[in-house]
Amino acid sequence: MIKIIVNGEKREVSENMKIGTLLRDLGIEEKTMASAVNTEVVKKENWDSHVVKDGDRIEFLHFVGGG
Repeated sequence: MIKIIVNGEKREVSENMKIGTLLRDLGIEEKTMASAVNTEVVKKENWDSHVVKDGDRIEFLHFVGGG
């Protein structure tokens, strides 16, 4: 297990966890429009290949319309 921070919340996940898998496990894949790992944007097409590492700070962002 490795320790990461997702949207400010500490979590433990299995080694070799990919961003796409993490999104699906959290049930937020459909809502998420952007992701950043340690302040670097990870493009959506790379979510299923980008492996998270111990200590990573991950932010998942979604856009909300309004006025």
